Order: sequence, then structure tokens, then C-alpha cells
Amino acid sequence: MGNRVVIIGGDAAGMTVAAALRRRLGEDDEVVVLERGGWTSYSACGIPYWISGEVRSADALVARTPEEHLKHGIDLRLGVEAVAIDPQARTVSVRDGDPVRYDRLVLATGAEPVRPDLPGIDGHGIHGVQSLDDGQVLIDALAQGPSRVVVVGSGYIGLEIAEACVERGFATTVVERGAHPLPIVEAPLGEQIADGMRAHGIHLQTGAAVTGFALDDSGRVAAVQTEHETFPADLVVLGLGVTARSGLAADAGLPTGPKGGIVVDEHQRVDGFPDIWAAGDCVATLDRVTGELVHLPLGTHANKQGMVAADSIVADLLGEEPHLAFPGVVQTAITKFCSLEISRVGLGEQQARDAGFDLVVVTIETTNAAGYMPDPGMMTVLMVADRATRRLLGAQIVGSESSALRIDVAATALAAGMTVDEVVMLDLAYAPPFSSVWSPIQVAARAAVKALAAPRP
Repeated sequence: MGNRVVIIGGDAAGMTVAAALRRRLGEDDEVVVLERGGWTSYSACGIPYWISGEVRSADALVARTPEEHLKHGIDLRLGVEAVAIDPQARTVSVRDGDPVRYDRLVLATGAEPVRPDLPGIDGHGIHGVQSLDDGQVLIDALAQGPSRVVVVGSGYIGLEIAEACVERGFATTVVERGAHPLPIVEAPLGEQIADGMRAHGIHLQTGAAVTGFALDDSGRVAAVQTEHETFPADLVVLGLGVTARSGLAADAGLPTGPKGGIVVDEHQRVDGFPDIWAAGDCVATLDRVTGELVHLPLGTHANKQGMVAADSIVADLLGEEPHLAFPGVVQTAITKFCSLEISRVGLGEQQARDAGFDLVVVTIETTNAAGYMPDPGMMTVLMVADRATRRLLGAQIVGSESSALRIDVAATALAAGMTVDEVVMLDLAYAPPFSSVWSPIQVAARAAVKALAAPRP
């Protein structure tokens, strides 16, 4: 009799594990996936662009359908919700069904939108956006023609949903408790984002923490309330980030960390539970710059962690050493608001100070092509480095088209532990249509080298 691997969750991480196991395990081994919804292997990151109409349908966001997974021999069970796990008995309890036995278990339960415990939060017309079903509900609500849309929070999802709404012609307000939108970037760059949002017709209110939601007699949202102002609303979208969907793990005594992320080793094995692995948006991940655990939900990490978990499970079942390991993240992220591109990696100024680094911070303006080319686009690059070791700690970019992906140079340098001096000497591609003779990241690195040579202020 073969082994049975049970996977809870059928999106990026879960189905990556399932597909890899099915390819590598024997015919007697079972790969069972329990998915409470009706979709598999889809891009949650693409939902805002489906809402805007830029992506034609939910089907376009699906990488592999349930039928395709079933055809490849995966025992995929849709509409089956896991409600508890018993590590001692090696069983998963499901709603309205018999417990499912496992030999090895993978938790790929994803993340869920933050819904703060505020008055009126459960009113009709207040939406979180994490799954394709959430996206369809919001599209249907927008089809009713609300006159006043309010987006609460201006992180990545908040920005992207606000863009989708304004592009579709809705009067859109964004309420942000911080001093500027996308608080994960530094203030000068945040102000550029604010200017871009207002220029595209968004009413942006910063420094406004939401205190509750006013509901009408039918229980539908009528306004978003802050300490000093009330914003009328027919429809509200919560863009307050996500937390790990790790209740099953916590209830079973598995270790959790930041934002509820399940704590795993470099092979995605849950600490202290040798028969259980976890991958994707439900896990905590090592920050390679600080060495601390962070919760960083992103499809790129979910797919890689799924590969690693599958490799580790196969090695475990065969009595071998695993070949793959997930080394952690440097917190690379990218988004856009209309024509304004935004990216960041590593630590911002306050994050670096909190981590105990002695900093030098520089900001430069440069172009995305040689200055003599027709209409070169502008970008701002901010860079953070450690004064003692000259090590690059972080970078941020806000600019026009073809700006944001330059962050990948800084991400690679961070992963390699490079100094700003080494970044300056990188052999990067150059031709006038693509950059000046110095790549934008190198322009910032040169400024950091000069700042390190100057007397301390």
C-alpha cells in the first residue's frame, strides 16, 4: 500500500505541490487536494485588472483548471472545507464528511483580507478582495452603478482597486491612515504617488484612520467614518492587507509567527511536526536582510515554496536528502497606478534603523533612457545602505513607464549581499534607448558611495 499525501488548499502553492508529487511518486501513492472553493491554480494578483476590464474574464486568470488536474491523476475534491487537523491521529476533519487520513500533510490555506473589528464592518456592500469569488462579487456590485466608491487603505491592493474603479468611471475616494499612500515607501516617493492619484481624479484623504461604517436601515453601508470626517459611500473595498489563513494550524498547536504565518524550515517543513509541511501565503518567511521572520504573501513565493515542499516530501518518503531549499525573501514588490510605476526591495529608512543599522540614505532623479533621446521618462530612486559594511539594504523607485522593473537589479544585489561599490561595478546592459550610460540603480549606488565618503552630518 502506498502513501497518501493530503493538501489543504488548491491555489498556487497547493497545486504546485500536488502536480510535482504526482509526477514523482508511484502509482500506489495518493495525492489528495481538499479545496473549499471551486477554482484552482489562479492568479489572485490579476483580480484588480479583471475588475478594471483589462483582463477579460476570471477564466483568463486560471493557469490550470480542476479538470486538467484531475486528468493528471490528482484526487482533487472541490467544495470540501477542512475544519480541523489532528497531527496525532493524522486526520483532517472536513465539514459534512468523514475525516480524511493522511501520511503526509501540506497546509496551503493562503491568506485572507484584514477585516478590523469596527462598528458596521459586516454591513452589505463592504468587500474584501482575495479570491476569484470575491472578485466576481465586487464586479457584480459595481455593475449596479454605485455613485460613491470608497477604498479603505492604499497598499498594493488598495491602489490597484482604486485604479480599476476610477478607470471604470466611478467617483472614487481612498482613505489612508498614514501620511501618504503606499506607506511602505518613503514619504517623498509617497507624495509623488499621491499627486498621481489626485491627477487621475481620485479623492485621496491621508492621515484618516477609519473608526467605523455607517449603515442604512437595510444594513447596507452608507458612509465610512473617521475621527474627523465622514465619507459617503455606496460601496466600500477594504485594502488593508491580508493575514495568513492559519486557524487550522494554530488550533492544532502548530507554531505561528508574524500575522499568523506558520513557521517552517528551509524545506517548508513545519517546526516540530515532521509529517506536516506548509507553503504559500499561510507561512512566515525569512527576511534575508534582517534574519527575522516576515509574512509576505505573493504568488512568486508560493510557487517556489510549493516546489520546495514537494521535493522535501518526496525525499522524506524515499529516505533521501532534499535537493531544494527556500532561502527567504528580500521583500521585492512592484505595482502601478495608471502610468505611474512603483517598486521597492529590502528595507526602508525606518525599517533599517529599527533593525539597528547605521544608515546612509540617498535619493536621485534620473531617466529611463539617455537624456538626449526623445522624451525620456523620469524616475526617482531612493537607496539605503549600511555605513559600517557599505552593504546595500534597500531601494525604492517611482517613475514613468519602464522604471519599476529596474528594481530587480537591486533585488539581485541584496540577495547576493553586495555592497554599493559592487553595485556600481556591475556589468549591466546599456544602449541609449534603455538608459543613460549608468543604469538608474547604479546612479543611486554612486550617490551612496559619495555619501559614504563625505563627513558624517
